[in-house]
Amino acid sequence: MFKRSINITRINKNNSENTQDTVLIESPVDLIVNGAALVNIICLPNDLKELAVGFLYSIGIVDKKEDIKDIYVDELENKIIIKLNDSVNFEPKSLQVNPISRVIDTTCGISSPWRDFIKNALKEDENLLKTEDNVRVNQSIIFSSIVQMQKETPLFRETGGCHGAAMFTLDGKLLSAKEDIGRHNAIDKVIGDIILKKQNFSNKFLTSTGRLTGDSVLKAARAKIPILASLSAAIESGIRIAFAYGITLIGFVRGSRMNIYTHPKRIIVF
Repeated sequence: MFKRSINITRINKNNSENTQDTVLIESPVDLIVNGAALVNIICLPNDLKELAVGFLYSIGIVDKKEDIKDIYVDELENKIIIKLNDSVNFEPKSLQVNPISRVIDTTCGISSPWRDFIKNALKEDENLLKTEDNVRVNQSIIFSSIVQMQKETPLFRETGGCHGAAMFTLDGKLLSAKEDIGRHNAIDKVIGDIILKKQNFSNKFLTSTGRLTGDSVLKAARAKIPILASLSAAIESGIRIAFAYGITLIGFVRGSRMNIYTHPKRIIVF
């Protein structure tokens, strides 16, 4: 269960009424990898397999679905249990993460140790997205994709307390749309969904309802996604990382307007 109805008093100007409203339920979920507790993610408890796979991909532990031998969601104990294939070089005991950093909440994104994991995973690919490429997207597709993402994320419309993310092909075909209270969790769910479907991230772009922070942009860079667009604003850390890794970063996509912060060459304007 990730939402419920509660009784509220609603004030509208000088009128007061007793009514019901729908609120979201956030839950702490433990991610267990190879028998060891890796991280506790506070999230909207749906699409948990996708969330776990997307998180493990983002921090560089897995690269593809075949890296995962087994995945099981224990809904009673709020646990996601993952067994990695022997070919994956990962030892949970080697992680130097303190207890506080092992909790990922729904507001501030990922803590510094996990952010460093993503940066380490990106080191060998640092110049990949900086190179010239043939990725071009018509501005109208960016606009229509943001609208489609909003249609596919109904919990925001119902509660106003949720973020959404979605993945599209360059011609605007929707591949995945997910929701979570945390904007970074929604992105992980989409990335995990694409991995579980055994699709790659080339010639695709990512959309979000959340602020374009450094954490969000790092996840796009790890997946080598060339374009990231959002309804919301870009933060300086996100702009700096997008510029460094060659990502086209777009904010405030609303109506017929958008702000392109970095690498605008990929957007066809007419």
